[in-house]
Amino acid sequence: MKTLTKFVAVAGVATLALTACSSGQKASSESSSDAASKGASFKACAVSDAGGWDDKSFNESAYNGLKSAQSKLGIQINTAESSSSADFVPNTESMVSDGCNLIIGVGFNLEKALHASANENKDVHYALVDSSFSDDSHKTVTVENARPLLFNTAEAAYLAGYAAAGMTKTGKVATFGGVQIPSVTVFMDGFADGVAAYNKAKGTNVQVLGWDKASQNGSFTQSFDDQALGKQQAQQFIDQGADIIMPVAGPVGLGAAAAAQADGKTYIIGVDSDWYESAPDYKSIVLTSVMKEIGASVEQAITDSVNGKFAVTPYVGTLANGGVSIAPFHDFDSKVPSDLKDELTKLTDQIKKGELKVESANSPK
Repeated sequence: MKTLTKFVAVAGVATLALTACSSGQKASSESSSDAASKGASFKACAVSDAGGWDDKSFNESAYNGLKSAQSKLGIQINTAESSSSADFVPNTESMVSDGCNLIIGVGFNLEKALHASANENKDVHYALVDSSFSDDSHKTVTVENARPLLFNTAEAAYLAGYAAAGMTKTGKVATFGGVQIPSVTVFMDGFADGVAAYNKAKGTNVQVLGWDKASQNGSFTQSFDDQALGKQQAQQFIDQGADIIMPVAGPVGLGAAAAAQADGKTYIIGVDSDWYESAPDYKSIVLTSVMKEIGASVEQAITDSVNGKFAVTPYVGTLANGGVSIAPFHDFDSKVPSDLKDELTKLTDQIKKGELKVESANSPK
């Protein structure tokens, strides 16, 4: 495995105490040395989604959090990389057989495999990135030894939508998803609301292609892996006049970035991680990114488990606790008007203070 990007781990250091408090827990009072002494006999393990650990998205971010915890706590680690959904159950069970104390599944696709394994292995802790656990009727349930790691990305996507509306030259922006599930459409809801807020504030009529929040209808590639589908979908938006696109589709989004780069006049808003850093081939067209600090959530789950403070209360990343954020404008910084930057700063503060509520039926509860 190649050496992976470390930027998520850095964010994890800064947000550990805050994220623990935000999920209803007290921050750990254990010193680093105490945690490290306990970590020597602790094994944390992770199972990837089908995108693999080098997906430039949430799998890679989770891996970085695992490695950061290993460095700081002195724990043992193991990983299992999934090539397809057929690998989820055997990979999860291989981690059980390896004696893992905590098994982390990366992505909603791992829910069934982790849920079944958790029910069968009550002495093992589990954590699931980007999804709650549910029963056969799709109702959210609590699993006594498993913790969901969730992100209210609507808040950060609201800022991205506002920025996109302020930067478009055609008056049309777009978004699409991989599959229509809450952890995807929560981005799209926030993005649409941010555009609507800009229109209301400025008296403009910027259009959002690919998503209608009111009807919850929009464009989906039905894949998180096939980049050709992302390229095709983005090209349709470009042909319709969109000049800023936010793909919420994992590696499929890189296909959208390829279409935007080929067009030469279209910009991309990344998701999950800072695409300027994680997808450097496309950094010249990345306006900003809506980031989930997945590495921080993984590291927090591991730290809590090592310190005997594991809880099933969901971790929910927000702007206020640093669990979600909007990336810098990087190469576009000089092109973004100072008034727009000031407005985004003000909106961020209002959301953090609870003065502005970004509402989405798809936000984690």
